Amino acid sequence: RLQFTKTDGAQVAAQVIHILIADDHEVTRYGIRGMLERQADWKVIAEASNGKEAISKAIDTKPDVAILDYAMPLTNGLEATRQIRARLPKTEVLIFTMHENEQLIREVLSAGARGYVLKSDAGRQLTSAVEALSHRKPFFTAKVSEALLDAFLKSNAQPDEGSVFRTLTDRE
Repeated sequence: RLQFTKTDGAQVAAQVIHILIADDHEVTRYGIRGMLERQADWKVIAEASNGKEAISKAIDTKPDVAILDYAMPLTNGLEATRQIRARLPKTEVLIFTMHENEQLIREVLSAGARGYVLKSDAGRQLTSAVEALSHRKPFFTAKVSEALLDAFLKSNAQPDEGSVFRTLTDRE
């Protein structure tokens, strides 16, 4: 989405990033909005206090980036991610949560989220995450990347029963 602004008499195109924020805590939404709207050409176009409302508002407003808390009433962030991505494949989803459980991270990534930021990292990472997602690039904080890498390394340390090495015979 381009917006044209005049600079020294010439028109300049700037990409406006439209953002949806969904969190069941009003003060959190307010803080996120304040942080994001300090960025030039970023606009929070909708807010939701639960997952069901997030899905509905996303469908109505078609944001570029949807920031979803995982633990929301009515519909959690995982299911909201699935539904938003199914209906709006161009909307990137950023999970913004206090949970750093490796299994949860895997589930939301499988549901279609391409970003994951812990609330404890928000001050340093939230704007970077939205910027990356707006350019169709994934974003994970260092803690999230470490959790995924640790789980990957542990799962590959020993070939599991379904591994190709277990199905080969001694002769093979």
